[in-house]
Amino acid sequence: MLTLTSTELHAWVVAFLWPLTRILGLIASAPLFGHAAVPTSVKLILGVLLSIVLAPILPPMPQADPTSWSGLMMLVQQMLIGLGMGFSMRIVFAAVEFAGEVSSLTMGLGFASFFDPSTQGRSSGISQFLALVATMAFLAVNAHLVLLEALAESFFTMPVAALPMSSNGPLELARWGSVIFSAGLQLALPIVAALLITNVALGILTRAAPSLNLFGIGFPITLGVGFLIISLVLPYLGAPVQTLFNRGIEASRAMPRAAATRPLGAAPAPPPAAAPPAAQ
Repeated sequence: MLTLTSTELHAWVVAFLWPLTRILGLIASAPLFGHAAVPTSVKLILGVLLSIVLAPILPPMPQADPTSWSGLMMLVQQMLIGLGMGFSMRIVFAAVEFAGEVSSLTMGLGFASFFDPSTQGRSSGISQFLALVATMAFLAVNAHLVLLEALAESFFTMPVAALPMSSNGPLELARWGSVIFSAGLQLALPIVAALLITNVALGILTRAAPSLNLFGIGFPITLGVGFLIISLVLPYLGAPVQTLFNRGIEASRAMPRAAATRPLGAAPAPPPAAAPPAAQ
């Protein structure tokens, strides 16, 4: 007859609970996994399955009572780590959406806004289109699998322990947030440059023929040029978007490493093996 003691049962619960909290934090904030269209039950089942797979290979968990104050603090810490890793990847999609917003405003489509379920707000049609393209590219290069691999590595770079988090983790996350504006403007630059040339040409045409109605011919011309440039640029967005994905995964790996703190005199943990980049 199989008998279990309270100590063994407590150890099993601890070995499963804290990894599950970090995994659910990443699933809640990461792109694709945390989308509002994905049912909550599916997210929970995915987190439980990942925890069952990872629990046997993880480092030993601290023997602390989950209902104690230290156990609750570790629970919050694991949730923050998972949320930070998922949010690091979400910033990449925010940069793509920002490029769509800039392009839409330059084309004159600022009024064409729709409800975005992922952000619970309004976004332009061009922004949602580029976000869908980025999502398909995210799946095509298996970046979602590499992100889960980075999550598994985080349990070795920053194991579950009753140690406070360093402030370097949130600081690195805030610095990584600047990629929304830099990468977003770089992605939107071809469309903005083409429309700038178009507007200059329309201005010269208006000066040469003042009788022309600029508002009557300018709007359809800028729209047509904008859609034409998007169709021409779209095949060449694969390389920069994949580079953004790789940078986002590296930022997800670096966030728990920067937040890790070690007691005085402790030797640093060996770095995990580098994962191959996302496949073409």
